[in-house]
Amino acid sequence: MDNCIKINEKTWRIEDGGVRFYLFCGDERAALIDTGMNMPNAKEIAEKLTDLPLILINTHADPDHISGNSAFDEFYMSPDEEGNYKSHGGNGKFIPVREGDVIELGGRKLEIIDIPGHTPGSIAILDREYRVLVSGDSVQDDNIFMFGEHRNIAKFIESMKHLLQYDGEYDEIYPMHGTFPVKPGLVSKLIEGATEIVEGKATSTKVDVFGNDVSLYKFDYAGFLCDPEIKAK
Repeated sequence: MDNCIKINEKTWRIEDGGVRFYLFCGDERAALIDTGMNMPNAKEIAEKLTDLPLILINTHADPDHISGNSAFDEFYMSPDEEGNYKSHGGNGKFIPVREGDVIELGGRKLEIIDIPGHTPGSIAILDREYRVLVSGDSVQDDNIFMFGEHRNIAKFIESMKHLLQYDGEYDEIYPMHGTFPVKPGLVSKLIEGATEIVEGKATSTKVDVFGNDVSLYKFDYAGFLCDPEIKAK
């Protein structure tokens, strides 16, 4: 499976075109983190990599992160993401997770951090044992979608400031898009860029994204795809 890349003895990243998802293994069970864009067989792929009982955690519910969810009877996700999930045809049983919840894999604990903004229920996942933060779409060096329904750039800025509280507790960020991995310093840069956008200090170009007229604010570390009229909601 060329798209399955071993990071270490207990961690894999699974590449699915322009998006990726992850398999984290503990001593007692394993967690699939998201299920990609074109991977209805994501669970089957994970089961070829580990014999451990498998659970699913979703960082958020945009369509390119839930393609294989239907193979799971239940999954962990923020309850604030339920509307977004159902609007994209998602089904299955929610196991709600909130800030500070810890999912135990056996010798490997995954701590939930709420980071709304990109979507209402976006979460990050802190793996203290391996000093890694899984960031979903919120922290990446590609173009971050911040246009259309569910997006809130003001909350995004607040969430990135919240992530700064965890500085020193992880060495690498595992994003779902863009370069793998990225460094913690990217969080501060994203705060600066998003703040410049809200304050009207950044310049943009008009681009078409899936038939939508969108403003692209491109910085040297990442981009933001925003509604033409930015409002700090």
